[in-house]
Amino acid sequence: MLEHLFGSKTRVKLLRLFLNHPDNSYYVREITRLTKAQINAVRRELKNLEDLEIIKSEEVKNIPKKNKKSSKREKKYYKANTGHVLFSELKALMLKAQVLLEYDLAKKIKNMGTVKYLALTGIFVGFVGAPTDLFIVGNIKKEKLSRLIRKFEKEFNYEINFTLMPQSEYKYRKDITDRFLYSILENRKIVVVDEFINK
Repeated sequence: MLEHLFGSKTRVKLLRLFLNHPDNSYYVREITRLTKAQINAVRRELKNLEDLEIIKSEEVKNIPKKNKKSSKREKKYYKANTGHVLFSELKALMLKAQVLLEYDLAKKIKNMGTVKYLALTGIFVGFVGAPTDLFIVGNIKKEKLSRLIRKFEKEFNYEINFTLMPQSEYKYRKDITDRFLYSILENRKIVVVDEFINK
């Protein structure tokens, strides 16, 4: 969706990176690795964003380690320009686009089979160290779900760990107060489907 608005998937990836991590500075190859984009496209979009003053750059001297013969070189680092007049609006737009993507993912999962419980956790709610990012209880073909998740990983630009559990296993784990299950149920999450409420 955003690539239609901004005209380039690479530009959207860069905006997500810079706007979601405004205090971090990145060099070109690091950006290429993090966004999984082609280096020429990254360089082109960095120039575009810098020309628009949405990001800024600075040259930092790269001092070689001891016993290294390479000379001192300057490395160019880029970071978000938080003083830009549109910074807050662009960040809000990225967050809203993320919510729409999450909603679309949840909707597609619900249409794949019988879903009794569906929760977004981990990366979706900033829960570092979560055992999973997506927790589903129901009857869905795992291979089909895996393909859908891989597709959305490209949109979100990060890996999504998911857990699919049949209802019988969920009930058993809940009865024995399973640590894995309760680490999900008792922590931050966005519950999309819950047919177990008051049951």
